[in-house]
Amino acid sequence: MLRNRIYTALGLAGLTVATIFLAPLWLFAIIFAAAASVGVHEWAAFAGLTSTKQRLAYVAGWLLLVGMSLTQQTLWPQFLELACLMWLFGFASILLHPMFSVFYQNRWVAGVLGWVLMLSAWISLVTLFQAEHGKLWLLWLFVLTTATDVGAFFVGRAYGQHPLAINVSPGKTREGAAGGMCLALIICVGALVYSGGMGLYAAIGLTITMSVVSIFGDLFESLLKRVSGVKDSGDILPGHGGVLDRIDSIVAVLPFLVWSIV
Repeated sequence: MLRNRIYTALGLAGLTVATIFLAPLWLFAIIFAAAASVGVHEWAAFAGLTSTKQRLAYVAGWLLLVGMSLTQQTLWPQFLELACLMWLFGFASILLHPMFSVFYQNRWVAGVLGWVLMLSAWISLVTLFQAEHGKLWLLWLFVLTTATDVGAFFVGRAYGQHPLAINVSPGKTREGAAGGMCLALIICVGALVYSGGMGLYAAIGLTITMSVVSIFGDLFESLLKRVSGVKDSGDILPGHGGVLDRIDSIVAVLPFLVWSIV
């Protein structure tokens, strides 16, 4: 399992870096829209859509929103602010679980939420790609979420004793979360300071904030699984499960990062 997880992660990392630095904007947008579509297909299960026809219709609806968003790019900043607010509500619902769990059991709420959050992630990717030093920021983002995940996985396995959110995801621990955050700080703060992109204290603040968002993004998918009764979002990625299992943290961090630096 661990070997498959590592091989899959390395393969995805290589494809991601190649797409960021070699693909033109139009191809970059298409590739990540295609990847996001797989995630949208998996998200459909949270909305109670189980048949292939229903899931494909859900994906088609999301792609229609992507096309419509291209004609309204002046509204992208406001849309990303809305997405950040929705994420904050989602994070609060993790802390208050199960108080607001019934809210996500509504198939329309879960369905619209998936459309909005996945669209905000795609818009954030395209926005960052076009920003000054945007490709480096994209690389930084993927390194941060990976470091947070890897640190949490290994530190949690070795030293984890105290559950982080026992009612949402019993396997995740506070020790693991701290380990993930520390690894992200070691790698990502150094990269920002060394490159001259940010001062030390600003780099520490940004890294801690985005690492926390990354952890909560992972927990939010776990909350949706628990509420909807979905055991696994998918099995397309060996060692990782579904696409959502790999990108949940990235989807959460993206709009916050764009709001912070663009």
